[in-house]
Amino acid sequence: MGVVALLAAVVVLVQGFAYAGVSGGEWVAPVYGLRGPLRDVALAIDFLGEPVGSTIVLVVLVGGFWWAGRRRSAILVLAAAGVTVGLTTLLKPLVDRTIHGDYLSYPSGHTAFATALVFVLALAAAERLQLGVVAGLTLVLGTSLLAGAVMGWTEVALSAHYLTDTIGGFCTALAVVPPTAWAVDRLTSRL
Repeated sequence: MGVVALLAAVVVLVQGFAYAGVSGGEWVAPVYGLRGPLRDVALAIDFLGEPVGSTIVLVVLVGGFWWAGRRRSAILVLAAAGVTVGLTTLLKPLVDRTIHGDYLSYPSGHTAFATALVFVLALAAAERLQLGVVAGLTLVLGTSLLAGAVMGWTEVALSAHYLTDTIGGFCTALAVVPPTAWAVDRLTSRL
C-alpha cells in the first residue's frame, strides 16, 4: 500500500501544480444538463458527501463498527475521513482552481470522502474475510476505484467539478488512508 500511497500523492501534487490558479481549460457539464432520473440519482449520491449526508454516513459506520466490537475500524473511519477531507480542504485554496466563478474545485472533497470510506470498509472486509495480500489488495483498490468513479461521475455530471478534480480527490484518499491506517494501528495497539 505504501507504493500506491506514494504514487497517488505524486498525482495529486503534479495535478495541483498543473492546475494551480487555472479556471476552465477543461470540459464542464452544463449546470442543468443532467435531467430526469439520472439527475435524481446523482443528487442522492452527492448528498452523501454533503455535511448532513456525510455526518449520517459517519455515524452509521462508526456506530456499526463500534457495536460489532471493531473499535479500531471505527476509529479508522473517523481518522481517514477527517484527514482526507481536511487535506482536500487545505489544498483547495493553495491550488486555487475554480469552477463557475469562485468555487474552489481541486481536489474534489466528495470524491476523496467516498473513496476513503470505501477504502476503510474494504480493509475491514479483507481482514474479516482473512484474504491474502493479493486478494485483499484487489478488493481494496477495486472497490475504492468503483467508489471514486461513481462519486466522480456524480460531481462531473452535476457540473460541480472538472474530471481532473475528481481524479485528484480519488488520489488524495489513496495517498492518505494507508498512512492513516498505519498510524491508527500503532496507536490502538497501545490501548
